[in-house]
Amino acid sequence: MNVKHVTMTATGLALAVTLAACGNGDDNGNGSDSKPVGSTDEGMISKEDIQKDLSVITGIDPGAGVSQAAERAIEDYDLTNLTLQTSSSSSMAQALDTAIQKHEPIVVTAWNPHWKFAAYDLKYLDDPEGSFGGTEEIHTIARQGLESEKPEGYQVVDNFFWSEDDMNEVMLAVHEGADPAEAAQEWVDNNQEKVDEWIDGVDTVDGESFSLVLVNWDSEVASSNVLALALEQVGYDVELSVVENGPMWKSLESGDQDASVAAWLPITHGSFFDESKVDDLGVNLDGEPRIGLAVPSYMDIDSIEDLKAE
Repeated sequence: MNVKHVTMTATGLALAVTLAACGNGDDNGNGSDSKPVGSTDEGMISKEDIQKDLSVITGIDPGAGVSQAAERAIEDYDLTNLTLQTSSSSSMAQALDTAIQKHEPIVVTAWNPHWKFAAYDLKYLDDPEGSFGGTEEIHTIARQGLESEKPEGYQVVDNFFWSEDDMNEVMLAVHEGADPAEAAQEWVDNNQEKVDEWIDGVDTVDGESFSLVLVNWDSEVASSNVLALALEQVGYDVELSVVENGPMWKSLESGDQDASVAAWLPITHGSFFDESKVDDLGVNLDGEPRIGLAVPSYMDIDSIEDLKAE
């Protein structure tokens, strides 16, 4: 069994995770009969109470496009009563869980695919001003020169393409406690025919190194761990590095990393893409990713406009 390492650098910590070498949209459904958390009968929180009690939008890291869009929304909708509180994806999820358990108002920066739309009863707020733009696409990007230097790996990452349902399956397994590598391995074991499409006709290599870089978002952890296993099946020794948004793009431009399947375009990572010299290999997800502001369904508001204090 080959052992690979996932380097977690987003918060300055180094964490070794082993990878074995063989291998949702916004409908809020999780495929079970149980209600998502937050679909309670405790009553709706009125718009007036929301405007009175709410002071922050709970966001993720400040370099993310969804955070920049949230700042734009605060300006576009004149939300002088609110500020954006940035942190990490995991901190945002914890704050969301705590607020829902207490049946309190909360607004979070949101994107899908993401497990939270299956775990909680959430809704996107309408965005008539278009602060968050339209739908997004998740792209694969690579350092320049990768195709000529590592043609086999380049071909695998270029072939990588899966569905939103596939991604949700891995994300939910991780959310329910599975190690990301183990969740990816289970998905590969159950979907080898899809992996075969990515590696079909690719020559094998003998332990050559290949590096994937990603931001520490649930969707990108899922896709990167699955792709790592596909690369291992053609003989690569794969390392995953988790960094912040800016360093992800810089590491590809500098050639320190080989590829990433974590580029959200044209909005979330648009400014990084415009300033970076990388190869865009195109869309890797069949679905309609989206970013915006989301709230629990017990909050009696439907639009970002409703957040403005009257």
